[in-house]
Amino acid sequence: MSSIELKSVEKWFGNVQVIKGVDLAMQEGEFIIFVGPSGCGKSTLLRMIAGLEETSRGQIMVGDRDATAEPPSKRGLAMVFQSYALYPHMTVRDNVAFPLKSAGLPQAEIDAKVNDAARVLKLDAYMDRRPKDLSGGQRQRVAIGRSIVRDPTAFLFDEPLSNLDASLRVEMRYEIAKLHQSLKTTMIYVTHDQVEAMTLADRIVVLDAGQIAQVGSPRELYERPANLFVAQFIGSPRMNVMPCSASGDAYQLDGHRGGAYDRSQQASKLGVRPEHITLGEIGSGQVDGTVDVLEYLGADTFVIMDCGALGQITVRVTGNSELTPGDKVGLQFAQEHLHFFGEGDLAVMS
Repeated sequence: MSSIELKSVEKWFGNVQVIKGVDLAMQEGEFIIFVGPSGCGKSTLLRMIAGLEETSRGQIMVGDRDATAEPPSKRGLAMVFQSYALYPHMTVRDNVAFPLKSAGLPQAEIDAKVNDAARVLKLDAYMDRRPKDLSGGQRQRVAIGRSIVRDPTAFLFDEPLSNLDASLRVEMRYEIAKLHQSLKTTMIYVTHDQVEAMTLADRIVVLDAGQIAQVGSPRELYERPANLFVAQFIGSPRMNVMPCSASGDAYQLDGHRGGAYDRSQQASKLGVRPEHITLGEIGSGQVDGTVDVLEYLGADTFVIMDCGALGQITVRVTGNSELTPGDKVGLQFAQEHLHFFGEGDLAVMS
């Protein structure tokens, strides 16, 4: 187990730069997740760490050695792909044991490592089956088991759950979280699913167009986004954002009342999350609106409001709400949970 550090890492495909000077230090045993929209460079960056993509500039340090020019087989890293890549003619036991047999290890050692992996991943009952007899989640566990037996420096996961249905994704998130707790090995995980990122990561790396937009714990990114991109990417439903003018001791909203402003810099956008808005009588809050659509989800209902020039604003309320489309209500923003953004869409801190 080792730390991994990226130093001014760049990746060019011809004249196109897709990774733009990334600096990132990952500590031993840390669970790091790369997240961002399609095309942001997260999978490319992971493949560069694995050695599957050449690094155009910069350094990749594994522990105290420079691994930038090392082939994948020398880096001591294990990669789990989106596709399971299992041998269909082999049993689960043989699939898990394959990298150890290829390395020429003694049979007794192979058996011990395979049995340990099967126990950790709860595969004991499936060891004599073939991949076609397994569910998608079981196949992914076999693929992970094949990586575990190599005792790698770190695990690299490239969207490993994207082929699974919703219920299996939940199950496998739990399995991967328990695996990290058990092995205490560094894990670097790529996903476009922010739920996976929020529930699994020690720290999240949000990527935007080949650059790091922000690095932090899930709570830090949710409560203190550094810019508008992170604010709207992290959180579901996404943060409501509306134009405002904010300076001095007050902010104003187009056609609505606004409220107190406690920042030193000017702001041009106001953000507020759906759960930080309460509904009341017309005129009781910063904004008035009309109920447009109700999305009932059981414990919660998302109320999509038509707020005129401010556009749509989403509010999270309890699932037993008695609102109906066409109701007119006032929206009260929680002052302590407001986010303001100024020049360059950077967060204005209080």
